[in-house]
This record gives sequence, C-alpha cells and structure tokens, in this order.
Amino acid sequence: MSGDRQMKKNDITEVYIEDFTKTGEGIGHIDGYTLFVKDALIGDRVRAVITRPKKHYAYAKALEITEPSPDRTGALCPCARQCGGCNFQEYSYEAQLRWKRRHVEQTLRKIGGFENLEVRDVLGMEKPFRYRNKAQYPVAEIRTKSGETEIAAGFYAGHTHYLVPVRDCLLTDRGDEEILDIILEHMRRFHVKPYDETDGSGLVRHILIRRGKRSGQILVCIIINGRNVPGMASLAEKLGQIEGMTSVSLNVNRKPGNVIMGDEIIPVLGDPWISDQLGDLTFRISPKSFYQVNPEQTEVLYGEACRAAGLTGRETVFDLYCGIGTISLRLAREAAEVYGVEIVPQAIQDAKQNARLNGIGNAHFYAGAAEELVVRGYFEEGVPLKKPDVVVVDPPRKGCDGKLLDTILKLEPRRIVYVSCDPATLARDLRILSDGGYRPEYVQPVDMFPQTSHVETVCLLTHS
Repeated sequence: MSGDRQMKKNDITEVYIEDFTKTGEGIGHIDGYTLFVKDALIGDRVRAVITRPKKHYAYAKALEITEPSPDRTGALCPCARQCGGCNFQEYSYEAQLRWKRRHVEQTLRKIGGFENLEVRDVLGMEKPFRYRNKAQYPVAEIRTKSGETEIAAGFYAGHTHYLVPVRDCLLTDRGDEEILDIILEHMRRFHVKPYDETDGSGLVRHILIRRGKRSGQILVCIIINGRNVPGMASLAEKLGQIEGMTSVSLNVNRKPGNVIMGDEIIPVLGDPWISDQLGDLTFRISPKSFYQVNPEQTEVLYGEACRAAGLTGRETVFDLYCGIGTISLRLAREAAEVYGVEIVPQAIQDAKQNARLNGIGNAHFYAGAAEELVVRGYFEEGVPLKKPDVVVVDPPRKGCDGKLLDTILKLEPRRIVYVSCDPATLARDLRILSDGGYRPEYVQPVDMFPQTSHVETVCLLTHS
C-alpha cells in the first residue's frame, strides 16, 4: 500500500508499534500511512481493525497481539482495557518511566526547538498503585447481559460516555466500593434516578470521594441535578458510620453538558471539607479545591519546585495559579513574602484558611485570573506590585496566558519556576520565555500518574 492510499473502515491489517501518542494510543506505519492503534504498546506487532480512516492516517483497534512487546505485562485490573483511565497498565513501570522522559524530550524539541535542554530521569514511585486521594464516579443506568437495566457507578470508556462499572479502582484507596454500594442501594430503595445527559432528566450525576492520605479523613460529595436527594438524612447517617467519614455534602449542578461540578455546595454531615498534611503543613480541602491527587508524589514535585526557586529567606515570590496554597505555603517558609493568585474564589478562601492553620503570616492570597491581576499592576487597588525575585507558575493543561507571560518578562524576576502538566504547552511557553531573555536550565519530570500517559514536570529558568 502506498502512502497516499486511504484505508477503509473495517479493513484489517498488521502493524508494528513504534511509539505512543500523548494520550497513549500506539503509533505504527504502513508504507508511510500512519495508524493510531488503541490497546497496543511500543514493541507490539498487532492485527488491527480500522475504525476511523482518514486520507493520510487512521484510527484502529488492536484485535490480536501477534508478537507481544518485551515490556508488556498482565493488567492487574479486569477493567483496564474497557475503562479510559489506565491506558498504560499493561506496560511495565520501568518502560512507562523511560517513555515519559523521551516524550518530554521529544516534545520540547519538536514544539519548542530545544535541542540540548537537559531532561532528567523521571522521578517515579516505588509502589505505583493505590496512589489517588480523589475519584469522581459518574452514575448511570446500564443494561446488563440479561437485558435488564440497573444503576451503576464507574468510569467512562476512553473518548466515550459509555459507563464501565467499576467498584474498586486499583489507583484509589480501598474502601470506595463500600461508599458506592451504600449510595447506589439508597438510590434503588428510594427510586432515585441517575442523571440522563441526553434529555436532562434524573437526579444523581456523579459521586465524588476525597481522602486525606495521612489524616484518614473522608469526604463524599454527591453531584445532583437538583437541591436534595430523597431520604438524604438516612443516607448521610449510613455514610457517617464508615470509619474516617468526616464530610458529606451535595453539589448542585443543573447545567447541561459534561462539566462535573456546579457552584453551590450544600453541607449535610460535618463541615464541607477535610484536612490533610503535605510535609509538615496542614491543608483544608473542599469538594471543588484543586489538590494534587497523588500526595506522595506531590511532596516530590513541590520539593523539586522549591529547590528550583533557590530561596534564601530574602525573596519576594509570586505563585500564580496557586490553588489552595500548597506550593505558596511551602515557599513561604523559605521566602520573605509570597503572593498567591488563583481564579477560583473558594480556593483562595481555603488558601487563606490554610495559612492561618499553619501560622504563616507572610503568604498573601488574591482571587482572580493571574493574567488580569498581574497585568493591571496591583493585587490590591492602590498598592503597586512589588518586583518579584522568583515567579512560580503552575497553570492548567492549556498553559499560561500569553499576556501573563509578557508581563512576567517585563517584571524580570531572577528565576522562573514552571510546573507543568502538559509537555506541549510547556514547550510552547518555554519558547516564549526563552525568546524573552530567559534560559531554561533543566526539566525534571515527576510521575504523578502511574499507569497513564500523563507526566508532570518542573522547569527552572534563569535570566540570561
């Protein structure tokens, strides 16, 4: 087959897998025609069926592994292939770490043009399972093999809204299945329908479970298409009997679409938050708070960020996209002053509370878009911004706003510490900062999400 010949849907072919996409599909080539193959690993030779053909490439699904990769292992979870969460679970952990380092290196080269930037070995986990402190389970009616319908909770299959029932995810702590069983049984008993996104009917949309890994506290938040669940007092009483259960609440989300949480939290049992510790700091975590889901590796990640900041106790630090203050408060122990900015007002309330909980008075927090607050030149009206010695950015997957990067360049901090969850937007933003006079010194990947294709990084930039 020539490179300009398009394959057809349901064609079956054999291909060797050479690499992964950033979302974990295998990549293979047949005479210049590219295949993106689901359920295939680097080093596999597979028989694959074409599912979505295009002119120069096609999406496919592995039917048979004719020659397995030397790095292929057996999946521990029976739902690993159906569920969209663990696309690397059949890939040895050592191979996962090697690929993630190479992926970061190649992305920085291809998108940012960085040929000789030092990318260090990925900092991985000794035990790369049971690491998540948070899970969001969609709830739906599904059809059983016998043709009947039943209410189930689980996760969506990759790139779909088809629910795969999961009671015990191997990335989360044991015990979620007990919580899910209590809620689903309550829904059956009180005839509570799950939300149907096709017509907006039904009540229960998601079940959010958060755990304090060190505190042992548990938070359950039920996201609903309404303001109450029938028999909620009885449900809260049953959940409250679980050891560690500290908080039960409802979240109101009546909006169509796939945004999980709404704006309003209704407390039902206890306060609408739990506490947990990172290092020697205590944090209050609400249902909507951004708090890293892998606390063990979060300490590694933030430790790398603080080392990169190179603080001596005299510096003014800006922590942009600060969340509930997890990095800010750690930096404040080693800086003169830290100013944290976050767009979510509830997160800023939590950050201020966390500063008080830890007796830290030199960390100041402001609600708003970082690109707007920094660009306008003040956090508080009438008080001009101090010139920062160090700027720390930990943006969402889309990366930093262009206006914010321009303003950071004008502020001319001595160091910039960029914490990234997407190598592609990291490469793009590093290119802008590099062209503006900053030299990337190194990139340190940290494996926050074992068994998946995601990787976080810390990059230090210094003024040229």
